[in-house]
Amino acid sequence: MVHVVFAIPFIMENTLQFARAASTLPDVKLSVVSQDASHRLPADFREQLVGFEQLADGMSAEHIAAGVSKLQQKIGKVDRLLGILEQLQEPLASVRETLNIRGMDLATSSRFRDKALMKEEFGKAGIPCAGHRLCASLGEATQFASEVGYPLVVKPPAGAGSKATARCNDEAELSQFLMSVQPAPGREVLLEEFVQGREFSFDSITLNGSHVFHNICCYYPTPLEVMDNPWIQWCVVLPRELDQPQFEEIHRVGPKALDALGMWTGMSHMEWFRRHDGSIAISEVAARPPGAQFVALMGHVLGVDMHRVFAELMVFERLPLLERRYSVGAAYLRGQATTQPRPGDKPLVIQAVHGLDEVQREFGEYVVDGKLPIVGAPQAQTYEGDGFLIVRDHDSEVVRKVVEQIVSRVRVEVG
Repeated sequence: MVHVVFAIPFIMENTLQFARAASTLPDVKLSVVSQDASHRLPADFREQLVGFEQLADGMSAEHIAAGVSKLQQKIGKVDRLLGILEQLQEPLASVRETLNIRGMDLATSSRFRDKALMKEEFGKAGIPCAGHRLCASLGEATQFASEVGYPLVVKPPAGAGSKATARCNDEAELSQFLMSVQPAPGREVLLEEFVQGREFSFDSITLNGSHVFHNICCYYPTPLEVMDNPWIQWCVVLPRELDQPQFEEIHRVGPKALDALGMWTGMSHMEWFRRHDGSIAISEVAARPPGAQFVALMGHVLGVDMHRVFAELMVFERLPLLERRYSVGAAYLRGQATTQPRPGDKPLVIQAVHGLDEVQREFGEYVVDGKLPIVGAPQAQTYEGDGFLIVRDHDSEVVRKVVEQIVSRVRVEVG
């Protein structure tokens, strides 16, 4: 039996999907470490566990190591230590090294988490990426801005994707942002040129150093635009055919970038741009499964349970045969307020959902999964929004047109 410990700092459905998949594998006994109490776990899942340790701080390497050590004393040697949150990857790697558990080490995880270090490795390997500089003061930041021009993308070096980024269109916005974060030596911020062009993801599976599976998501519009404009409803399309001329360069550069960072076995999520002149630039890479329903989307493309694929990869270092069968898309539905809230106002709630019945009548044959906005529920605070619909067809162009129709015709009213 393989003893697997899954780190679930806070009990959320997305993380539970991966942990559940691991618990159903043959010859696996699963334990959990979490900051939340065990009674918050679903009862059926809790019954499958052989061990549970509650931690004072579920994101701390020290606390995770203490919890895993207790599980080793009670149940036996821990063979795998897993977790899917990006902020967990360095703490988990540190614990693996301390307790001699097989998996990604700290040096490798740091190359993925520290975006400035990542860009240094890209430079050494000749990987195309956005112009960038690590800045510890307003003076350093404005100097970089004078060299590359506005707008700029600003992010902490260990930010988790678009959630931690900001776009600064001029010196006033840059100064305001830096005043809020107070950069200093040892607390620098990463400035990048704002790459003009189409944005995509490159989601990969690597097994023993071989990049054995690649997926591409096409964003409409870019994630940063979505973060900057909470009212925008957005969509993604996963084409069935990846042998397109516009993807030729990323098929070569993507695996090279993963090699430069030291990916050996795991699932990764890469953001990249195709500029208007046809050149590409890699934004950043995360050494964990993608969010925003992308794992489920890939499962619909392939006709498999992608959470179980991840579990088998990380626990037994094996993969089933993966074959692209469909094109899949997701339309993310986000609330639009009739009036703007003021400080001190009550949280906005969903008042009505317009156009959904019409869309379901016209495009229901393509819908394979989804989560509908609930009238009366508080407005979601995440970029994924208040609901989503997943559509599937053999024809990629059909999928693109359907998701674009959904986001243009469905309106989630909040107030």
